[in-house]
Amino acid sequence: FAQADISMATHWYNRANYNPASISRINYMYLFTNVRQQWVNVTGAPQVMNIQASTYNENMKSAFGISFVSDQIGISQAINPMLSYAYRVDEGNMAVSFGISAGIFSRTYNGSLFDPLEDDPALSFEINELIKPDANIGFEFQTRHFIGGASSTHILSINNADSSYLNSNHRYAYLIYKNTDGELINWYAGLQYVNRSNLSVMEFNGSVRFKHPSGLKNGAKELFDIGLTYRTSKQITLLLGWNISENFRIGYAYDQSLITGFNQNGSHEIMLEYRIPLKSATCIPCMNDNSWYR
Repeated sequence: FAQADISMATHWYNRANYNPASISRINYMYLFTNVRQQWVNVTGAPQVMNIQASTYNENMKSAFGISFVSDQIGISQAINPMLSYAYRVDEGNMAVSFGISAGIFSRTYNGSLFDPLEDDPALSFEINELIKPDANIGFEFQTRHFIGGASSTHILSINNADSSYLNSNHRYAYLIYKNTDGELINWYAGLQYVNRSNLSVMEFNGSVRFKHPSGLKNGAKELFDIGLTYRTSKQITLLLGWNISENFRIGYAYDQSLITGFNQNGSHEIMLEYRIPLKSATCIPCMNDNSWYR
């Protein structure tokens, strides 16, 4: 019965669902959501919804956030609402943030949804629910050209058997190289390592964001991006993003398994992201930079 964290291909745009220390931009309030339909045309396939909102207080050097995750797989549905806090330390050309999130994790098994072809006395047709406190921790650093971090999710289940908690402790580590110096393109290359119990997965990502010169002090305007991700679990993902306006972005991801027998049903994901400039913002270099992420 052990379960994995939600699998979202667009996590490269927003890492906060597995690292509460991740702060996108300190001059904005962020609203973010992504929904995923996995294994299209497979009955009972995972359906995931992730909603996040966060803001930054310059005087407190702190970010505050709230999130809600719904993950439904067959007869099982998990609900995971969380509150998050991150503290940021600026050291010259580098910023380091430390974060923690806390909330509850609820999983419901609705046995009444079973429709067996034959009677099976081992099946339970009852509705069972488990509610537990939940917490994540992490840190992240950012420089002009690098973003790196590490985190641990569901830390209250570290010493619990998976079958009793119904979700496992996960460990993440990642490093992203970003080059935003070009006049017409920004490009990114990322590497992520995820470990759960005796299972480990590596993920490699590369993306290019195309820009249009504006002739203004805050630089070129980002227009759209395209990216590609490969996981050692033999999955490949196409990522597409479009800046509808200066503060509104949409994204799409398509996952395809490369394993024989599992490559007939792809997965689709849609992302929406909106940011609101903060009137209290005081970071002058940030104001003179139109890019979505620093």
